Amino acid sequence: MTRFWGRRLLRPTACVLAICLGAGPEGGPRSALAQEAASAVQDVTLQDVALTLGETVLRAPRVTVSGTRLSKDDLIALLRGSGPTAAARLARLDAASLNIPELRAENAGPGGTRQVILYRDVVAKDVRAGRIAELVGAGATITVEGGPRTGTGTYGRIQATDLDLTALARLYGEPGDGKGAVQRVYGTFAIAEVAYVDEGGTAVKLARLEGKDFGGRQIPSSWTGAMQAFSGVDLEKAPPAERARVTGLAADLFEAVSVGTLEATGLSVQETKGDAPFDLGIARMSYTGSGASLEEVAFSGAGARTRIGRLSLTDFSLGPTIAALRKFSAAVANPSQDDLRRLTPALGTLALQDMSIDLPAEQPVKGRPPEPAAHLGVRSASMTFGPPRDGVPTASRLSLSGLTLPASTVAGVPGLGSLGLYGYRDLDLNLVADTSWDEGTRELSVREISLSGKDMGSLRLNGTVGGIGPEVFDPNAAVSGYAMLSATAKALDLTIENGGLFERFIAAQSKVLSLKPEELTQEYVTATAFGVPAILGNSAAAKAIGTAMAQFVAKPGRLSLSARPKNGNGLGVIDFSAAPTPGAVLDRLEINAKAN
Repeated sequence: MTRFWGRRLLRPTACVLAICLGAGPEGGPRSALAQEAASAVQDVTLQDVALTLGETVLRAPRVTVSGTRLSKDDLIALLRGSGPTAAARLARLDAASLNIPELRAENAGPGGTRQVILYRDVVAKDVRAGRIAELVGAGATITVEGGPRTGTGTYGRIQATDLDLTALARLYGEPGDGKGAVQRVYGTFAIAEVAYVDEGGTAVKLARLEGKDFGGRQIPSSWTGAMQAFSGVDLEKAPPAERARVTGLAADLFEAVSVGTLEATGLSVQETKGDAPFDLGIARMSYTGSGASLEEVAFSGAGARTRIGRLSLTDFSLGPTIAALRKFSAAVANPSQDDLRRLTPALGTLALQDMSIDLPAEQPVKGRPPEPAAHLGVRSASMTFGPPRDGVPTASRLSLSGLTLPASTVAGVPGLGSLGLYGYRDLDLNLVADTSWDEGTRELSVREISLSGKDMGSLRLNGTVGGIGPEVFDPNAAVSGYAMLSATAKALDLTIENGGLFERFIAAQSKVLSLKPEELTQEYVTATAFGVPAILGNSAAAKAIGTAMAQFVAKPGRLSLSARPKNGNGLGVIDFSAAPTPGAVLDRLEINAKAN
């Protein structure tokens, strides 16, 4: 019985062995053997390999393909560039690994520039359907020649993951409608220790550069076609039709590129030759699709030194720029300077923290002592821009906090030039300017314009201007200027708070006039109480203003002034210009003045 079941089990095994060894009829087992041999996993070595991707030609003296079912002839046909498209050929590439001791990448740039990068010890791991799970390289050297500025450089270790060669080939070499899905070229990449020096003496170093999720959409001209169209084109001299075509390609390419994140650390740029040497260092740079930031920026040149803790841009968008490029590409006529203003992108918010500037001492003038070096600083600053209308933001907010500078640097600035005379050696100022436009109500809101200083006080202004339509943003200055004639003042609020400036002013003026501070203060109280109403027409509103100002001078604290038109519609430019006296204007306003 055992012998019987043993023969039953051994029979199919013998059949399989017979088939594998080629026994049996010619067309059956031998054909199966041939198919099995063709699909066997093997290692293949290729010599003098060349592959073209867009404007880049990749060359390798030797490539070892391990763990592949492709034959040597299959691999040569896949790489040599004939037959199907590069993407279709690369989609057949399957291997456990590719080992390339030396890989040369050649790229022809504009103006006769030729860039050559020589990579060392490149290994591509787990290659399936043209996708590389991990790509590593020991380093590289770069040479740029033939252009206006040649140079040489080196890379350290290079690494990339989820690199899709088929997507790369499609983007650069195959046209599309620009509306398809984003094709991811790589998941991550990283390059260490980049160094480059050009013949002009500019040296660039980068400790590390890395990115994530780079890709894009296919466009009608392909990425290569678009970049070739930009090469060597002078838009100012190009015919209108050519300029329109190139701007359309620029819009295609801007809209097609997709970047997840980019980050660079340890950047330094040094200009060692020429008339203006400088040294720039940035500890960290980062970029996402809607913003960027710089950290620990240091710059020195021309005897000055600047440091910035952080500089960032958020909510940035090229949408308005792309829309303007589309418009230019549809119109053959030359765009004017006003039209070019529409290329302004949506800027979002630009913010800065901890900036310091050390200016060099001025050259001494004969007969005068040398001026000392000046130090300027900003603790924080931000500027927010609303969506642009014809290139002009419809809202903006500027905020400066801790603007520090010597009083001598503003000696010629109206309103600030006398601060040094009042005992201020260094100024510490804050500034806010916040405005917005509402198309529906045709109003411009001045939400806040304020200036304050340490040991000085503050001034704050807000109000509303009506009659502001979209014509005000017209690129034509004549149209926008005429539209401003319909503007009407609808509300005004002014607040002044004393924080020590008034007392310093009285003390300084008292010395000049040889009066006691209390005597000078009383003279100002009397002059204000009677002089201001007289200047403004001696109306009830004028007297209210004079009384409030006199109370403020007598005991400087807080002065508030508000004005509203009695008709509720606002006062226009003509109302102000045609009024025979200031009193005639005040008669048309509801005035509220108060001192605390």
